[in-house]
Amino acid sequence: MQDTVFIRDLEVRAIIGIHDWEREQLQPILIDIEMACDAAAAAAEDDIAKAVNYRTVAKAAAKLTEEGRFQLVETLAERIAALVRGEFGVPWVRVRVRKPGAVRFSREVGIELERGSRSAGDSA
Repeated sequence: MQDTVFIRDLEVRAIIGIHDWEREQLQPILIDIEMACDAAAAAAEDDIAKAVNYRTVAKAAAKLTEEGRFQLVETLAERIAALVRGEFGVPWVRVRVRKPGAVRFSREVGIELERGSRSAGDSA
């Protein structure tokens, strides 16, 4: 699959981190999600039912993040990837989770991971 649906800079406020103060206050989290898809069928029929609905994906990822209370951005990214692949039938996903201002003198820190395969028949 060569087509990619994406969500960039989804801003969510969540409890995330290992320090006591991080466990007590909401922090901004930025999430990017890229998903392999075959856009041809949806485009040919102009049918949302045949597309990856990025609004639904964004809402699910935001809910998971807000309710999760994770310690590590790695865990959050893994859970988002599993959610997207499992609930939305996406064969490949790239997830980037960022914490702005988490490290002094840096704009943001985070993780980017890929799960699955762009080939529809490959379940890697």
